[in-house]
Amino acid sequence: MPKNDPITPWFKILEGLDEYIGIRFGRLPPGEAEPEWMFVRHVDFDGIGGFAELLRRRGAVIPKLPQIRHPAPPSWWSFLRFIPTLLKPRRRIKWGKIERGPNHTSSQTEPPEAVAWHVFDEQTTTQIRRVCRKNGFTVNSFLIKHLTKAIRPFLEDEASVVPWGLPTNMRGKVVRDRDTANYASYIGINVSSFETVHDIHKNIYATLGRGEHWANWHTFTVTSPLPKAVKRYLLKKGLAMSQWNLGSFSNLGDWDAEKKINQSECEGAWLFAPPVMRFQLIGAGCVTFQNRLSLTIQAHPDLTNSSSVTQAWIQQWVKEIEMDVASVLAETSSVPSWQR
Repeated sequence: MPKNDPITPWFKILEGLDEYIGIRFGRLPPGEAEPEWMFVRHVDFDGIGGFAELLRRRGAVIPKLPQIRHPAPPSWWSFLRFIPTLLKPRRRIKWGKIERGPNHTSSQTEPPEAVAWHVFDEQTTTQIRRVCRKNGFTVNSFLIKHLTKAIRPFLEDEASVVPWGLPTNMRGKVVRDRDTANYASYIGINVSSFETVHDIHKNIYATLGRGEHWANWHTFTVTSPLPKAVKRYLLKKGLAMSQWNLGSFSNLGDWDAEKKINQSECEGAWLFAPPVMRFQLIGAGCVTFQNRLSLTIQAHPDLTNSSSVTQAWIQQWVKEIEMDVASVLAETSSVPSWQR
């Protein structure tokens, strides 16, 4: 571990707390109905780095990994302004009645059992992009809106403000020993039931504009000298993040749109989900590979071990997306071409 690596010790402690923090990836070979699941340790990689590593192992040539696009410069001032937020109490959302499934607990060696996924075809993926571009918001904002709506019926209070953690890729601003190392900071957003996709889009960019991703990155550095016992305490109490999150939503972005990766072991659709932890019970992830968007969602064993629950989430998530896309496209088709 490099001496200037402030992130890895936290993930090692999580493993010591019997948390499975392997990043979930899956490949759905052409013609197959079930994915081949694989995992990389978050100790060694972030999501982008892990995906690149898996593709490279299979022969793919990936010269440069996605870089951060937001222009916010590195700033310690953002960290200083953020300190009061770190000291606030964490408010947890209560769940309604959820099918628990088999009585298994979290284990350092066993990945979560409750997982579900969906892969959109190229046409639907293009339609989702078109709708987002037409309306002036990102695919991320669009997906988060509909993910939150799909989860709400499972909460004790469906009108709750739902907090999500969004990993933020710091490549291009931060230098590490290798391009596949952990470059992930994060921001926290809260989604109210009345908010539109535009509202969520504005909130995300306002949070980035305040430099919250830099504040959290610097927090790793500042807390690096803390004794292991203190870090362990903060993680057990759910105080190591700037807020308690219902879960994490992570988008690895768009890969190989030109379809140049043709190795047989890379063919098919790819899936991805971030790890789940006791203070972050849902891991929802997406990646677009060769113009096909996939969604994957998994749950921490403390919440449920029943895949019927995650399957219900994914089905409703997909339904919300497809309904919204169909509605916007119907509106567009009803407008004369000269007015579009």
